[in-house]
Amino acid sequence: MHNPLDRHEGLDGALPRDDLWGADLESEPLLFGSRVDPELDRRLRKAVAARRRYRFETERLLWQAQAEDPSCLPVYFALYKFYSHGKRLNDAARALRLALTEAARQGGFHCDWEKLNRLPEHKVVDLGGCEAGLFYLISLKALAFVRLRQNRQEEARALLRHLTRLDPNDRCGAATLHAMADSLDNKGDYEHSH
Repeated sequence: MHNPLDRHEGLDGALPRDDLWGADLESEPLLFGSRVDPELDRRLRKAVAARRRYRFETERLLWQAQAEDPSCLPVYFALYKFYSHGKRLNDAARALRLALTEAARQGGFHCDWEKLNRLPEHKVVDLGGCEAGLFYLISLKALAFVRLRQNRQEEARALLRHLTRLDPNDRCGAATLHAMADSLDNKGDYEHSH
């Protein structure tokens, strides 16, 4: 089953997946890594460097890192990337749900995006105003992307609507993902047209 998002068709035809979420993790600082223990950072980089040749070892190292420091947000990002690149989208979604839960715990807000959207005006949380909140928004965007890749457009659209309300200034850069979803909607059912 071919999914156009596996090569990001509809936007520019062939972006490598690393380009969608930022720099290659092997050479650039890990996102949200300002407080990463040096040993944990070393383990994460080792896992990322090994991801193409030693998938089982990479997965083991990532979950070991998560067990050692479940509050380390870059671990969840690395898990999501690992599973997403391997087209293990259910596992990627699981890692993202864990990321959302941990980011919400750190930020002191509810992890359920639907409940966040129903807060009274005076209790609205500025998610883009703190590291954990921004990580939450980026993880929610990544979950919407996973749902698009799984051809679960309705669920992805619902996530994007929530994301728009939670991040009205688009600090997490969801506009690109909205364009992808629109592109898929404009193409109709991609599977039946090819």
